[in-house]
Amino acid sequence: MLRSQKRLLALMGSLVLLVVVCALIYMIGMSRLEGETRGFWRSLEFVAETLSTTGYGADETWSSPIMVLFVILLQFIGVFLIFMIFPVYLIPYLEERFEVRLPKEAGSVSDHVLIYRFGPAVSTLVDQLKLASIPTVIVEEDEATARRLIEDGHSVVAGSLEDGVLSRVGLERARSLIANSTDDEDAAVILAARQSGFEGEALALVEDPFHRKPIMLAGATATYTPRHVLGAALAARASQRVSPTVADAQQVGPKLKVSEVRIPRGSSLAGQTLVEAGIGQRTGISVIGQWVGGRLVAPPTANMRLEPDGILILVGSPSSVKRFEELCDEAKPLRRHGPVVVGGFGEVGGKVVELLTDVGEEVVVIDRHEREGVKVVGDVLDPRVLEQAGLEAAKAVILAVDTDSATMFATVIVKDLAPHVPVIARVNRAENVERIHRAGADFALSISQVSGQILARRLLGEEAVSVDPQLKVLKVGPKGLTGSHPAQLEIRQKTGCSVVAVERNDALVMEFGPDFEFQPDDVVYVCGSSDATRAFLEMYPQT
Repeated sequence: MLRSQKRLLALMGSLVLLVVVCALIYMIGMSRLEGETRGFWRSLEFVAETLSTTGYGADETWSSPIMVLFVILLQFIGVFLIFMIFPVYLIPYLEERFEVRLPKEAGSVSDHVLIYRFGPAVSTLVDQLKLASIPTVIVEEDEATARRLIEDGHSVVAGSLEDGVLSRVGLERARSLIANSTDDEDAAVILAARQSGFEGEALALVEDPFHRKPIMLAGATATYTPRHVLGAALAARASQRVSPTVADAQQVGPKLKVSEVRIPRGSSLAGQTLVEAGIGQRTGISVIGQWVGGRLVAPPTANMRLEPDGILILVGSPSSVKRFEELCDEAKPLRRHGPVVVGGFGEVGGKVVELLTDVGEEVVVIDRHEREGVKVVGDVLDPRVLEQAGLEAAKAVILAVDTDSATMFATVIVKDLAPHVPVIARVNRAENVERIHRAGADFALSISQVSGQILARRLLGEEAVSVDPQLKVLKVGPKGLTGSHPAQLEIRQKTGCSVVAVERNDALVMEFGPDFEFQPDDVVYVCGSSDATRAFLEMYPQT
């Protein structure tokens, strides 16, 4: 019997007892205190009318104070029953009686991905599988979560490992099993699946890296720790030592400089396209990419808009970079020196700090609790705490706090105090990434995106978008280029790479006029994404 049914029966029994007892009291009181005889059924009728607030019949006045107080008490009890007790007991019963019953089995579905427990870590994957027309079945113990998933159009089976739910989800016909519960339950689910004869892929999202081996021994095909991957991605965006934005930039030597420069909102260049701004002609610099809302736009096109607060990636001589800063009002290159301020020292924040410390970065950790590794104890939402952590001198701020609302508010505070400092944010729910970017974050990434990309690559056999996209600089010879102009060869259109500079006779050429041609002794600098540089080397093989 449902809990609400038991409560309803208890209410009905108590109500009958209350009415009978009050009727007897009223019958005795009228006889002894008012000197008027009332039978049981007449007294029962009076009490029922009073408690239900429908009326009083023939009895309207009483001379005895005790009877008056008794009737007043009955009136308040009636109001309390109508407006307080019935909603608590009756409404839950009606909701359970008429709401849709949760499915207990998956039916005839086959070749599906079975996901044990829903959560942020698998939400992106579920959407990707739906787009790929791969059926999914989600096993969910929590009733509220299960109902929400059904409302969103997902196939859900309510149950737990203890009640044998794996026998009702078509496990033998599933292509993959993904365990997304606690580490101990993940191991139990995979072990139970293997004992049931399941031979497909069993993947587990693990919270503690030390649990990977035991879960593998339980029968997992592969285990992943998306929180640690997320921490690595956040650290990579904060430190060039972990992962430079432009890989192999050291090849360019002293004559070329790679710089990241933020476009201020009040700049005259903000909102213009590259063609309208004429950056190359006016400064001699090459724009090889732009960070906008955490997304790297590369290679840039002539019609690419220079976004307010966007970060341009520039390649040029030191003097040309200086000219660009003068052209773009109040533009400042991103700081390459100074501490990295990390707000939050949980699992993700701890991994970020570990990676940054290992490469020699100075890290200032802010956390509410005093413990080893925390330099500033306090709330990251307190401007005084941020100032105490040296926000103004920081080269980046990484927010790894508990909730997305706190992350969003902290982003606004940091941008108000130090608008030039990049904000890198850990997000819990994928749908909040865009909101936190709008709050001012330069880079925001959710656990759902990370795990979704990892699992999509495994299940769909497709390349996932890198959580830390890079540009690469190639220093190559002119093989296949000699005697031609860059525009004539259509290098960017065919490969996605840009020729950013040519070293010729100890001189650096960055502007390619109509008479320019590659010569046999040139050293050519080419920049593009990993895929683009790979395509360039396939088209123009180097010895």
